[in-house]
Amino acid sequence: MTEEQLADGKLLIDEPAAGVVRMTISNAAKRNALDHPILDAISATLTRLASAGGARCVIVTGAHGMFSAGYDIGEIPDEEFEERAEQLVAHPFTEAIDALEAFPYPTLAMLPGHTIGGGLELALACDLRVALDGIKLGMPPAKLGLVYSHTGLRRFIDAIGAARTRELFLLGRYIDAATALQWGLVTRVAAADALEQLTLELASELAGNAPLSQTGNKRVIAALLSAEGELAEQVEQELIELRRASFASEDMREGMRAFAERRAARWQGR
Repeated sequence: MTEEQLADGKLLIDEPAAGVVRMTISNAAKRNALDHPILDAISATLTRLASAGGARCVIVTGAHGMFSAGYDIGEIPDEEFEERAEQLVAHPFTEAIDALEAFPYPTLAMLPGHTIGGGLELALACDLRVALDGIKLGMPPAKLGLVYSHTGLRRFIDAIGAARTRELFLLGRYIDAATALQWGLVTRVAAADALEQLTLELASELAGNAPLSQTGNKRVIAALLSAEGELAEQVEQELIELRRASFASEDMREGMRAFAERRAARWQGR
């Protein structure tokens, strides 16, 4: 496979080993933030690969010494913020996450740099995660005034448990790769000179295993994780409304401004 450039060159597709396809987020100007074209290209690529066959493992990674800084909502004007931010997060981001989880063969995130917010959830949607030693991982909703999606929070609870999820989301601090490994947020940690080699070795091993076993075991694991049952419709609507209301709040606008200006936020509680 020759390298493809999608989303105006912000998503690169190549095949670094037999049966392994790599998607590299390359949005240097915004620390690999995830925008609408990137997310759409991730969804379309995974759907195409699932239909065409041949790709027995997909690697998701980032260029320029980052994995991803999360959603690209920092420059949305105040008067358009609620509608455009919710549209980005609720639709293309959810579709990209769903496409990753629906991909029938193993997926592997390689984290060569800081992995923040929606970028961390994107990595968590992969089956395995290999992180560069010394990077930072974090979830900043508490610093931004954002109520995170209940589907996203469930994904973290499934991976690291309720206590660690509370620590990650309610404190809003970054943790290092060693702590993430201890928590189970990443599955391997590697030094800079070994990261890519380890990732490709794992990806090649995943791609070389029995395909019916890989697809079957992924399906069983997914079914077991969802066996607790769906939320009651009324409860789910309440949680969706909490999230929607956070996008409309003065506090989230203030949180975004304070984050960009590197200062303490002045919360109003509204």
